Amino acid sequence: MKQIIATENAPKAIGPYSQAVAHNGLVFLSGQIPLDPATNQMVEGDITAQTERVLQNLAAVLEAAGSSLKKVLKTTVYLKNMADFPKMNEVYGRYFDENPPARSTVEAARLPRDVQVEIDAIAIEG
Repeated sequence: MKQIIATENAPKAIGPYSQAVAHNGLVFLSGQIPLDPATNQMVEGDITAQTERVLQNLAAVLEAAGSSLKKVLKTTVYLKNMADFPKMNEVYGRYFDENPPARSTVEAARLPRDVQVEIDAIAIEG
């Protein structure tokens, strides 16, 4: 049976989707963008600041699922501009400094709210 995961510590879903869904020992996280959950506003700043906020949002959803960034198996990073990869990767590396998950990174022509980065994830539950 699937379990819907929701937390006030990450931006609310703004459409017909869940922040995450847990099933059979795994947690599937929807893509997070750099919205501050307290204000529902975009964070100011460059790709570094946006990546930081996205990873904080992912961590909050994982915590609500009883999981953590250390249990992430796979991420997909969507960048508005692949030239931002080195700066995004530097921030990403601080959050996944040991036994990092598998990852795909793609450039997307346009992301929600014209953000510079969106990241989704699959993790081990609990």
